Amino acid sequence: MKKDSDDKLLFRNAMQGVKPLKQDTYAPQKEKVNIRKQVLQDVRKTEDVLFFFSDNYEPLLNEDDKVRYLRDGEDNHLLKQLRRGDFSPEIFLDLHGVTKKQAKLELAALLLACEKDHFFCASIMTGYGTFTLKNQIPRWLVQHPRVRALHQAPREWGGDAAILVLLDI
Repeated sequence: MKKDSDDKLLFRNAMQGVKPLKQDTYAPQKEKVNIRKQVLQDVRKTEDVLFFFSDNYEPLLNEDDKVRYLRDGEDNHLLKQLRRGDFSPEIFLDLHGVTKKQAKLELAALLLACEKDHFFCASIMTGYGTFTLKNQIPRWLVQHPRVRALHQAPREWGGDAAILVLLDI
């Protein structure tokens, strides 16, 4: 008990003459704007946005290894940069718990948002689950003319459960 009172006395003596800080800074409240819903509505209005995503197209992707794709005419160094995490995603899309049909709409909305806001790198979280989306998303992405390269994300951006996409904006 004596030690407790000695500590309090020491603290009071150390704090003698100290003025309390006045909270005079203002932290503005961020407006909650749901850009995703607006972009998704824009996608639904435009009938030809989903034109690029065929379910029947089978690209030559090496699916035994990490997911990767490089558009013809692009520098091979882009894949290495994506793999190392040299590009930081400016926008993220989480597809956990969505159906294949919803994922297609969300992916179209993401690409439209990237084009509209001039984002050149995006991360798509596919998760593991049944591997349906993990296998299908790259097949859709390689069909889009704006996709320059894609690679399985490095650990800090989602690892095996995510894909980094580099776009031509």
